[in-house]
Amino acid sequence: LQFFSNNQFANPMVVRIPGLGYQKGFGGHFHNDNSMTALRDIPGLIVACPARGDDAVKMMRTLMALAHVDKRVSVMLEPIALYMKKDLYKEGDNKWCFDYPNPEEFIALGETKVYNKKAEDILIITYGNGVAMSLEAVNVFNQTHKQSVAVMDLRWLQPLNKKSICQLAQKFDTILLVDEGRESASIGEGVVSAIIADNKYPPFISKIVGVDSFTPLGDASALVLPNVENIVTRLVELTKIENIAKVEK
Repeated sequence: LQFFSNNQFANPMVVRIPGLGYQKGFGGHFHNDNSMTALRDIPGLIVACPARGDDAVKMMRTLMALAHVDKRVSVMLEPIALYMKKDLYKEGDNKWCFDYPNPEEFIALGETKVYNKKAEDILIITYGNGVAMSLEAVNVFNQTHKQSVAVMDLRWLQPLNKKSICQLAQKFDTILLVDEGRESASIGEGVVSAIIADNKYPPFISKIVGVDSFTPLGDASALVLPNVENIVTRLVELTKIENIAKVEK
C-alpha cells in the first residue's frame, strides 16, 4: 500500500510461517515445502529465519518494532523441525536450549551471528536448520582434522546483509555454503553474488544445496536436502583442496 499510495496508506504486519524441511513424527499432512525465492522476490518484504529459540524471540521483537514504527511488512520463516530441538551434539546435552531473552534484548535487522569466531581455515555460511547441522558437522570433522571452521548464521534472508557477509568472507580462502533451499534461485546464489562481485581475488566457494525437486515424504526427504554427513564429507574434501593450494603457493 505504501508503494501504490505514495506513502499515504500502510498495512504493517508480521506473518509467521512455520516451514522448511526435516520435520519428523507428525505424518505427511504436516509436511512442509516452501519456496523462499518467492518471498525474497517481493520488493520491501523482510524475511527473518531464526535458527534457535532465543534468536526467534529477539528477531520477532525487531519485526514488531519495524511494523509499529516504520509500517513494514515482514515474514518470520520458522524452521518447524527446530521447535522441539534441545540437543546439539548428542542426546541430552541441552546445548540448543537457551534462556528466554530479557525484555530489552533484540537482534537488529541484518545482524548476523558467527560461531567459532577464531577459526581461520574454512567458513560455512548457512541459516535455519543448516546452523545446528553445520555445528554438529564441524564437531565431527574436528575429531579427525585440525583445520578450524567458523559458522555464519545469516538470520535475515531478505535483505541479506551483504556488507557483513563480505567482511567475514574476505578473511577466508575457502567457503562452504549450506543451503536447504532449492538450488535454482537459492539464498546461496545471493550470497555468492555478494562475495564475488567487484572482488578481484574471490575465495574458493563450494556449496551444499537442496535439489531442484519437491521435498518427498518420509526418509526420501534425505535424498534432496543437506545433512550432517554430506557436510562432513565436503569439509574433508575442502581440506584436501586447501592443502594442495598451500603446496602450490
